[in-house]
Amino acid sequence: MAYFSHQGVNLYYEIKGNPHSDKVVAFFNGVMANTNSWNLVIDIFRKLDFKILCHDFRGQLQSDKPDGPYTFDLHAEDAKALFDYLEMDQVHIVGTSYGSEVGMRFAMLYPETVASLAVIDGVSELDEVLKSFIYNWECLLELEDGEKFFKAMAPSIYGNRFMEENADMLEERAQALKKVDPSYFRGQKILYETFKNDVTMTDRLHTIQAPTLVVCGQDDLLKRPKFSQIIADHIPHSEYYLLPDCGHVAIFEKPEELKTLLAGFIIKNL
Repeated sequence: MAYFSHQGVNLYYEIKGNPHSDKVVAFFNGVMANTNSWNLVIDIFRKLDFKILCHDFRGQLQSDKPDGPYTFDLHAEDAKALFDYLEMDQVHIVGTSYGSEVGMRFAMLYPETVASLAVIDGVSELDEVLKSFIYNWECLLELEDGEKFFKAMAPSIYGNRFMEENADMLEERAQALKKVDPSYFRGQKILYETFKNDVTMTDRLHTIQAPTLVVCGQDDLLKRPKFSQIIADHIPHSEYYLLPDCGHVAIFEKPEELKTLLAGFIIKNL
């Protein structure tokens, strides 16, 4: 656990796995998440002797939250500065949702650094339904009530079966958010603005040179499979996989299947 400063902004990061390995995988968070959100996925990469990097974007939980909105280019610049600081020349990038969008932008800006790219439940453009979801979340943030925020937005990101089978865990998460620092809500507002203003990039996807795996939950209501299909159609030589019986948060809902997909894809592209 450590902090790295870029442009006067402190970014929280963690190194896991084998710190001396020349095989490096970096995980980019979803918008509401932090480094702990990857705990169900990263163990396979420990076993495969990878160096594992997780960090919070500016605006997220343990990183600074300067005034925004930001840009995806800026998030990518932060990540590149962190990679350089840690002397990581070639990195396999795995991003989910907001993190997958940062990953795509990173691959456009710094192709020489990206050994492979995994895009999980991401988008490269908006439609009216997605805009409405974000608007609803913005309204919920005004309450600055973590429990109400989580319970109201949960059906838009979790699949029905997952919610039925994990009711106690979801209640624990809701209660934990009751205690979150108010800066969390301010950071979320900035990140939502960044997303709305800057996520449109379908016309640039063809410039991504890295081998790319695109994964989406079949029952994702927020960033529906049509968006992942658009990404897969526009990134040359990409691979696309649809996870059955899975909502938006594949890293929680289908971690075993996701580990298999990610590990196989990354090993193939070492």
